[in-house]
Amino acid sequence: MNDTVNGHTTYCYTGGKPFDAAKPTVVFIHGVLNDHSVWILQSRWFANHGWNVLAVDLPGHCKSEGPPPASVEEAAQFVIALLDAAGVQKAALVGHSFGSLIALEAASRAPQRITQLAMVGTAYPMVVSPALLESSVSDPQRAIAMVNTFSHSLLAPPPSSLGPGTWLYGSSRALMRRVLASNREANVFHIGFKACNDYANGEAAIEKVQCPALFLLGDADQMTPPRATKALVGKARNAKVVTVHAGHALMSEAPDEVLFALRDFLNA
Repeated sequence: MNDTVNGHTTYCYTGGKPFDAAKPTVVFIHGVLNDHSVWILQSRWFANHGWNVLAVDLPGHCKSEGPPPASVEEAAQFVIALLDAAGVQKAALVGHSFGSLIALEAASRAPQRITQLAMVGTAYPMVVSPALLESSVSDPQRAIAMVNTFSHSLLAPPPSSLGPGTWLYGSSRALMRRVLASNREANVFHIGFKACNDYANGEAAIEKVQCPALFLLGDADQMTPPRATKALVGKARNAKVVTVHAGHALMSEAPDEVLFALRDFLNA
């Protein structure tokens, strides 16, 4: 599904079902150098179980036009504008990594419109090492390899993910290369990493969130370790923490566990 947001074409995957704004809506927001496809299992399940799904490509990524958001705040305003463009008054937000910060900030800016907030593979502050920030500019292919080493705890996924025997490192690396190559005018890798590293409004934002919040974490996550969520969890009004056996790539390493946690949370 294509919509016009802030004057640019925006692509959202709807899980193979026609968009119906009258249904309860869930927006899936990807992380740095990812796109809507990282939510393939979760988005299709919700689309086939009574939910309206918007799994978005962020601006400047793959099928979506416009400049990539240079900050978490800018991306959050985009998400709110997306709801407006789609005619959605209220929605649940599910974000992974960079997307989790975007979802948090959007929920703080439009608290009456967000019904649930799920932050997957999150941390605050989301510090990016100087070496990764520098490499994302000087040698992005090396940085992609580094991120994949830190993001995965398995070599192959369980059957519910990409299929038995799929090489997680290889498939993730291919996706990140494709997303990077999709924008020849801006380095979405560096821009996204810098936005994560610069975001300083997390604790103030979580205090403004009025809806239930889920923190869905990987126990082997080296990029956003579970301990790095304590500040947000402690300030959330209605927080639930679920930890699964996975690294940072939770949706592919623990697909069923992530799906079931989101199902139970969003259907509560």
